[in-house]
Amino acid sequence: MQTELTQPGPLLQANGRLAQIGWARQPLLDCNLESARFHALRPMQRFRIKRWDYYAVFTPRRFFSATIADLGYAGNVFVYTLDFETGSLHEEGLVIPLGTGIALPRNSTEGGSRFENAKARLDFSLHPDHRHLSVSWPGFHAGRGIQAEINLSTPPGYESLNIAIPIGQERFYYNRKINCLPASGTIRYGGQSETLDPAACLGSLDWGRGVWEYRSFWNWASASGYLPDGRTIGLNLGMGFGDLSKAGENAIILDNRIHKLGQVRFDYVPGDYMQPWKFTDGENRLDLTFTPFKDRTAVTNLGIIFSEVHQMFGRYSGSVVADDGEAIAVRDLVGFAEEHHARW
Repeated sequence: MQTELTQPGPLLQANGRLAQIGWARQPLLDCNLESARFHALRPMQRFRIKRWDYYAVFTPRRFFSATIADLGYAGNVFVYTLDFETGSLHEEGLVIPLGTGIALPRNSTEGGSRFENAKARLDFSLHPDHRHLSVSWPGFHAGRGIQAEINLSTPPGYESLNIAIPIGQERFYYNRKINCLPASGTIRYGGQSETLDPAACLGSLDWGRGVWEYRSFWNWASASGYLPDGRTIGLNLGMGFGDLSKAGENAIILDNRIHKLGQVRFDYVPGDYMQPWKFTDGENRLDLTFTPFKDRTAVTNLGIIFSEVHQMFGRYSGSVVADDGEAIAVRDLVGFAEEHHARW
């Protein structure tokens, strides 16, 4: 059973346990991480709390992503871009000891995510009708440099997928996923400049806060695009971590409205990620084949912190069924699907 939350309140009780468990169409809960109570030595808690803002933008030409994360032990700031025509993928990141200089807001409804040093500047701000991404990394890709000034429009009354779930007895995950935000602005990479047309370019946000187990695994799949009739369609699918009995992160996002799904099966071949992936659910509302065309493999090994992700870029085709029973054909919707192992 999926439990939909409708009442605002704090994320955590005074004892550190989740005040509410479930999913919501809006970010109703105040992310009061100061109430966490999972470590006997309270000053040590900050080293296990994870916080991140991950933005992604799809254009007809490329994929662009920028992230500011504070993983407790260290911060992680990274940018990557994929050229769909050539298959060229380049990624650069910075590891920031103890997250020094990283600013992330308390809630996803607030602005002020930023990091700046001599190598790079990332600034994510929130405005009444849009989110703004400002990225400047002059030394990116051996001095080619990358700069972005992007507005992601937030349509009136748009919905997002929000979950608050326990991980074991004392840990938890609070997450907001926003899909299908029309993107405008510019991306400059080396000597090339791309102007983003909101009729063809869409962005998304993965906003996460929580305390995970040291060894973690998850699958995540996401896409944002346009249907032939002009409506936007998004996918957010996930599994592999936490107690999903009351809330999972599986949904179809149709014209900025959430159509919630129950459990979804990720059927793929671990270790042979370029083979087609199959996505189905238990209510016959999701039947998609994902055909990868690019494997982004990213490995971070800092001893105590380890991460290996296979983020596959590809195209979704098949069918989905909305809450009202409408069957929607999906054809060559560009998105990604990933497998992630972490010690953090």
